[in-house]
Amino acid sequence: MKRIRRIIFWCHLTAGVFAGIVILVMSVTGVLLAYERQITYWADTRGYNVARPSPSSGRLPPEALLAKVRESQTAFPSALTVRTDPEAPAQVSFGRERTLYVNPYTGEGLGEGAPGVRAFFRKVTDWHRWLGAEGESRAVGRAVTGACNLAFLFIVGSGVYLWWPRKWSRSAVRGVTWFRRGLRGPARDFNWHNTLGFWSAIPLFVVVLSSVVISYTWAGNLVYRLAGEEPPAPRSSAPPGAPAGNAAQQRQEGAKAGEASLDRLNLMWARAEQQVEGWQSISLQLPPKPDAPVTFTIDRGNGGQPQKRAQLTLDRKSGEVVRWEPFSSSSTGRRLRSYLRFAHTGEVAGVVGQTVAGLASVGAVVLVLTGLSLAWRRFRAWAAKRLAGASSAVGQAEPALGLRDEQAEALESTVR
Repeated sequence: MKRIRRIIFWCHLTAGVFAGIVILVMSVTGVLLAYERQITYWADTRGYNVARPSPSSGRLPPEALLAKVRESQTAFPSALTVRTDPEAPAQVSFGRERTLYVNPYTGEGLGEGAPGVRAFFRKVTDWHRWLGAEGESRAVGRAVTGACNLAFLFIVGSGVYLWWPRKWSRSAVRGVTWFRRGLRGPARDFNWHNTLGFWSAIPLFVVVLSSVVISYTWAGNLVYRLAGEEPPAPRSSAPPGAPAGNAAQQRQEGAKAGEASLDRLNLMWARAEQQVEGWQSISLQLPPKPDAPVTFTIDRGNGGQPQKRAQLTLDRKSGEVVRWEPFSSSSTGRRLRSYLRFAHTGEVAGVVGQTVAGLASVGAVVLVLTGLSLAWRRFRAWAAKRLAGASSAVGQAEPALGLRDEQAEALESTVR
């Protein structure tokens, strides 16, 4: 047992030393991203005053609202999101590149939010996922962070084993579960490392396990197989060297088709509102063709809770339901995969979950710093011991070999 513990300790230490810096980067960026959704929305809308023109005024129907937006924009909207909050602006998207906030009562354009805040979070996300790499280098960055996530998962699991007291007593447990005052140097680092490891172990395990599932296709497929299901087929992509499809032309054709696709949106929107009681937001994806079905995403949560989100697809001509896909209708594997995706950020449990995930990331930062500090102190102690042993050997060999003082000093310098 003692030998096994020693092997696990050295594997734990080695993994921490080699992956520590990358884990530190991912942990720091994880802290910064903890409340990204709330901060971004606050920054986007804080300067926009949405007020009813009169107490009896209601929101413009989607057809009229989109028509108003179309009058001031050269591009045709691709999506519309409306929140139940009467003071929240409506959100009109133009592809993935641009978002416009509008007054839902008048259709007046308010602005494009806070592009600086969004750019900041995009940069932090780049470092979190790819260590700041761009273009083709992102594949390398993704491989590095993925490997370090695997190492981190082992570190968390082995850390629980190493933390486990050899003898259970009140003083022994207290020494590794709570902070002790007056400690300095390695004793302080050891206490902090064990205490934070204890309190962070469970949330860190969930966060890191979900990151492995996100990083590797085989890990995501394993979730489906554990649920007794076949993994979904990978998304098809255009073959290398194939034309990009002239994205600008496709957008233009979609816009022309979209102009005719405003018909009957009011009736279908009313149907979507009636589908779910207590909805917080409804998003409409405008179809690329006039006769294509219309899809609504109805959310009862904060946008990061898959269990509170559903999709409704309506037939364009009849308004009948083509598909109704609440979270409960998904397979077990798909539900588990969705849970893990948003368990990584803690959003699956709302603000409380985000807070726990953020605090776990703070704990991970301290764990890395104290772990590297303890490893460095251990290395210095080992090097000093080796140096002391070498110096002693030089002192003993000098009389027998008849070395002069300057020769002994040169040998000792070489050992150092």
